[in-house]
Amino acid sequence: MKRVHFIGIGGSGLSAIARLLKESGYEVTGSDQTPSQFALDLQNQGVTVYIGHHPRNIGNAEMVIMSSAVKADNPEVEAAKKAGIPVYKRSDFLGQLMEKKTGIAVAGTHGKTTTTAMIAWMLYSMKRDPSFIVGSTLNNLKVNAHAGEGDVFVIEADEYDRMFLGLKPQIAVVTNLEHDHPDYFPRFEDMYSAFQSFVDLLPEDGTLIACAEDEGAVSLLSHARRKGLNVLAYSVQGEMTINSPQWLQARTIKPNTRGGFDFSATTNLDLSTSMNVSLQVPGEHNVRNALAALSVAAMLGLPLDEAAKALSEFTGTGRRFEIRGEKNGIIFIDDYAHHPTEIRATLAGAKARYPTSRIWAVWQPHTYSRTKTLMMDFSRAFTDADEVLVTEIYASREPQQDFSSAAVVSIMPHASARYSGSLNETKDYLLKNLRSNDVVLVLSAGDADKLSTELLKEI
Repeated sequence: MKRVHFIGIGGSGLSAIARLLKESGYEVTGSDQTPSQFALDLQNQGVTVYIGHHPRNIGNAEMVIMSSAVKADNPEVEAAKKAGIPVYKRSDFLGQLMEKKTGIAVAGTHGKTTTTAMIAWMLYSMKRDPSFIVGSTLNNLKVNAHAGEGDVFVIEADEYDRMFLGLKPQIAVVTNLEHDHPDYFPRFEDMYSAFQSFVDLLPEDGTLIACAEDEGAVSLLSHARRKGLNVLAYSVQGEMTINSPQWLQARTIKPNTRGGFDFSATTNLDLSTSMNVSLQVPGEHNVRNALAALSVAAMLGLPLDEAAKALSEFTGTGRRFEIRGEKNGIIFIDDYAHHPTEIRATLAGAKARYPTSRIWAVWQPHTYSRTKTLMMDFSRAFTDADEVLVTEIYASREPQQDFSSAAVVSIMPHASARYSGSLNETKDYLLKNLRSNDVVLVLSAGDADKLSTELLKEI
C-alpha cells in the first residue's frame, strides 16, 4: 500500500484527491497552515493532518502532491526532494487518476463546480457509482470526492495555472468562457488559448459539449468541429447560435415552488424524447448547468427521463447559494460568486426566489487584479440587489496593494451601494440595519463567509 503526503491538504482541490486515494486504499497524510472544514472531514476519515509545515511531516511517504499555492522553498517540498521522493503538482497527477475510466471534465469561467456536482450526483443516483472530484461539497452526498466502482470519472477542470491540461477526458464540457484570472491570463486571448488546448486533449472519438449561447463556448465548438470531433450544443433560447448537428434545448421555463425553475427539455438525438425537470437550485443559470448534465447523460447513452429525475433531486453544493440559516425572519446565504457575470446570475436567482424580500448583496472582492481589470463590469453587476455593501478586497495569493474597493463603489450607479470596510465593520452595519424579511447574500471566494456564521450568533 502506498503512502501519499499532501502539502496544502485543506484546499478544495487537494482534499478531494486525498479523499479519493483514501477510499482507494492508500495511506494518506497531509499538512496545511490552518485547519479547514475539508481537512477536518478528512481527519474524520482517518487521514493524519498536520497543522504547519515541517520536514518531519513527510515521514516515509512514497509520493508527495503539492498545492499550486505552495512555494518551491516549502520545507516539506525541500525535504521530499532531498530524500528522492517524487513531488507532483495536482495537474501532474490528475491524469493518472482518470486512466482506464471514461473521463468527463467540466470547464468554464462560471458554473463548473455546480455542473460537475450535478453530473456526479446524476450518475450516482442512476447507480453508475462514478468516481468524482468536485471543488465543493455535494449537499446530497456530504463529500467533495469519491472513488467509485463504475467506469466513469467526473472532474472539475480548473483553468488556473492551466491545471486542466493534465487531464485525460473522453467528454469535455465548457459551460462558458469569459476573461478571468487576469493575474495569470493578462488578456482574454491568453485564456482562450488555454481552453483551446483543453479541447485539443480530446481523442479522435471524443466529444465536446458546450453552451450555444456563450460566444467563447461557441468558438470552441467551431474549433472542435474543424478538428472532426463530436460536438453537442445546449441552449435555453429559441434559436441556436451555432449550427450543431446535435443539440439539447430547454423550453417552457418557469419558476416553481421549490425555489428553482421547472422546464422541459428536448433533443434531436431522439425527437421522441422530452424530459421534464424541476430544479431546487435557484436561477436560470442552473437551467443551463442542468442541460449540460443532461447532455452528458445523452452522450453516455443513459435514459434521459431518469437523468431528469435525478437532477430534480439535486440540492446544490457548499457556498453555492448555500442557505446558512434564518433568524428573526432574516435569511443568510453564502455564495462563491466572484466575477461580475456570476454576481448578476446569483442575484437574479435570489430575486426570483425571494420576490418580496429586501435583498442585501454583501460583496467581498477577490484579488486586486480581478477587481481592477473588471472594475466597470463589477460596478454594474448589482441591479437586482436592494442594498449593496462592498468590503475591502481579499488579496488571496496577491501582495497587499494601495488600491481600495471604495474606488469601485464610487462608480456604481446603484442608489444604495456603500463601501463597508473590514468584515467587522460590515457586520456591525448589518446588525444595526437588518430587519425581518431581509435576505443577506454574502458573495465571496475569500473569508467573508464567516459573516453569516457570526451574524446568526449575534443578531
